Amino acid sequence: MQEHFEKRYAFSPGETKLMDTEKLRKNFLISKIFEADHIHLTLTHYDRYIAGGAMPTSETLQLSNPDYLKASYFLERREMGIINVGDKGTVTVDGTAYELQFKEALYIGRGSKGVSFSSADKGKPAKFYINSTPAHHAYPTKKVTAADAEVVEMGSLETANHRVINKLLVNSVLQTCQLQMGMTELKTGSVWNTMPVHTHDRRMEVYFYFEVPEGQSVCHFMGETQETRHIWMQNEQAVISPEWSIHSGAGTSNYTFIWGMAGENLDYGDMDHCAINDIK
Repeated sequence: MQEHFEKRYAFSPGETKLMDTEKLRKNFLISKIFEADHIHLTLTHYDRYIAGGAMPTSETLQLSNPDYLKASYFLERREMGIINVGDKGTVTVDGTAYELQFKEALYIGRGSKGVSFSSADKGKPAKFYINSTPAHHAYPTKKVTAADAEVVEMGSLETANHRVINKLLVNSVLQTCQLQMGMTELKTGSVWNTMPVHTHDRRMEVYFYFEVPEGQSVCHFMGETQETRHIWMQNEQAVISPEWSIHSGAGTSNYTFIWGMAGENLDYGDMDHCAINDIK
């Protein structure tokens, strides 16, 4: 097993609008999430959010404790959310095994000391997408299936944004400190997500795009509503979205993405909307 941990600094809107393509990608795109028998984790200084992935194939992967966290163990002062985007696998938390099927989620509360990842079939590995945030309280570890999710259908085929939002790790489903995660699935013929756009000053986000068909891509839009920028993304990549930035995308086909949020506010509907014709 190998673990890769990196950190990213935070940037203001003024700094970001001066970045060229290479700098935007270096500072906001997380290009590698999954690699066989590796754990990849990236910490951003926007709310000290961690995003990454674990892909066990030939062995069980143990979550280590990066020195940068300055903690006795990874979740000493953190909570974690996991969504499996691969084949069947198991996450074991302090000796208790939680089997996760495709698109099932697991919330792990603060204070959990031992976390490991394994696949049911080494030839068909699980892919555990991981998000983690600082936590002030210990809430129970809990598995969340599709049946447990709060599901909302939005948009229309006429505006190319017909989508189903699956709220998995949100305060209407279970208790968390600040982490919220869910999954948005675009219907065939629709390509736009989170359109009309919005921002929310009390929350940042990370978007993880997957189920992007081979040979297709997603163009992710970020920046202030009057100063937008874009990053072209491939299947199973993630992008960091600061609290001052929009977070929207358009694909060359339909796709699915996981959104993760952190901040001082658990109100999912707290958004500052921008009319489509006002975006620049």
